[in-house]
Amino acid sequence: MLSTQQSGALTKALGRSAMFEPGERVLVAFSGGPDSTALLLGLREAGHDVVAAHFDHALQPGSEMVAAHAARFCGSLGITFMSERRTSPLPKGSVQAAARSLRYAFLELSAEQAGASRIALGHTADDLVEGTVMHLLRGCGIAGLRGMPATRGLFVRPLLRVWRADVLTFLDERGVVALEDPANSNLGYRRVTVRRELLPALELGRPGITRRLHAVAKRAAELQEQVERKAAAAIEAGAVSTSAIRAMSEPVAAETLRALYHRSGGPDPSLGRSHISAMLQLVRGGPGGRGLDLPGGRRFRIVDSRVQVLPRVTHSMEASLQVESCPGCTEPDSVHLRRGLRLRIGFRQPGLRMRPAGGSGTRKLQDIFVDAKVPREERDDWPLVFAGDRLAWVPGVAVDRELQSPPGESALHVTVTRILAAGRPPKEQMLESPDSPRGESS
Repeated sequence: MLSTQQSGALTKALGRSAMFEPGERVLVAFSGGPDSTALLLGLREAGHDVVAAHFDHALQPGSEMVAAHAARFCGSLGITFMSERRTSPLPKGSVQAAARSLRYAFLELSAEQAGASRIALGHTADDLVEGTVMHLLRGCGIAGLRGMPATRGLFVRPLLRVWRADVLTFLDERGVVALEDPANSNLGYRRVTVRRELLPALELGRPGITRRLHAVAKRAAELQEQVERKAAAAIEAGAVSTSAIRAMSEPVAAETLRALYHRSGGPDPSLGRSHISAMLQLVRGGPGGRGLDLPGGRRFRIVDSRVQVLPRVTHSMEASLQVESCPGCTEPDSVHLRRGLRLRIGFRQPGLRMRPAGGSGTRKLQDIFVDAKVPREERDDWPLVFAGDRLAWVPGVAVDRELQSPPGESALHVTVTRILAAGRPPKEQMLESPDSPRGESS
C-alpha cells in the first residue's frame, strides 16, 4: 500500500480547489462508499451548500439497503438527499457503460432540480492511475493518457490528487464508517483487475511506479488542456475547413473534430479512436460531398471544403407540387416544362437518369447530385418531378433539356414545396396538365 500523505490532504485539496465558488451549491454523486462520503463531508466542511444524489443501478443484491443507508446518513447531517432506482432494462452493450450513462443522466437532472451549478464526483488519484493504465492497455493518445478529465461540463473531480489512503484517514479521524461497493471486488470488471492485481504487481517490481504514472497523467492532462484550447480557438474563429484542419497537428485536429461533435449535441464521452480516425481520413481526402455516421444520432460530413457535424436526418420529406399554365415568366425557384405533360412528384430510386439542360447525353442522378454538392444524407429526401416515368426536374439542381419549355412559349409553371413529415414515408402526388392560367386554381 502507498504511504499516506499528511492527514489533512483531502481538506487541503478541497480548500485550494478553484473548481468551486465560495458557498456554491454543489450536487455530490453519493454512492455511500468511502470516496463519495469523504467528498460530501469535505465539501460541507469547506462551507459549500451540498446536495447528495444517489442512483441505485439495481445490479447488486441488497442495493436498496445501500440506498437506505445513504439516505439515513444524509438525514443525520441535515443534507438534502435525492435518489432514484433503475426500473428499466439497461441499454445493450457494456454493462458498466450503460449503467454510467443512466447514472450521469440522473445526476444532470437532479442538479437541475436542486439548482446546483456543479456535480462533484469522488474519483481519487488511484482512480486516475487505474484509468490511465486501462487506456494504455488498449492504446491511447494524450486524452487517454490523462486517465480522466478533472472537469467536463457540469462534472468536476476535485480529488484527483488525493490518494485513497488519505480518504480513509480523513474518515477515520471523524469516526465515519462508509460502505464498500461489492462490485469493487468483482474481478470480472477490468478496472478491478487493474486495481487488485496489475498495479500491485507493478508496484512490487517497481516501487513508486503508481505515483510516477500519476505524474505522467497529470502532465498529459496539462498537454490535453492546451490542445483543447487550440481546438476551441479554431472553432470560434471559424477555421474548420478541410485545409485548416489538415494544417493542424494531429492531436489538435482530432480534438477539433471531437469538439465539433460535442457542440452538435453528441454525448460526451462517445467517440472512439476509430471514429476520429475515420473523420481525419475523410478530411485528408479528395473533394467534398462525403460523410460518416457517428454515435448519438450525429453525422459528420464535408460539403465543398466545409467540415460539419449535424444531427442525422431520420425524417422523410413530403412535397407539394403546384402546376399552373404560364405564358412565360422569370420567377425563381420554379421551372417551365412543355405543355401536355402528366407530372407527378416522387423521390430517388435506383437507376434514375436524365438529360440535363446545358449538357449533352444522359447522366445518372447520383452524378448530378455529386456535382451539385448535395449532401448524401439529403438525397433520399430530395423531391423529384417526373413526366410519366421520366425524370423531368430536380428542383434547384437540373432540368431535362428535352422536357423544358423553350423561352417565350406557353408552358407549365411548376413549383415544389418541401414539407417535413417525420416518421412517414414520402408520398407521391400526381397532377394533370392544367387548363387554367397561372394565378387560378389548378
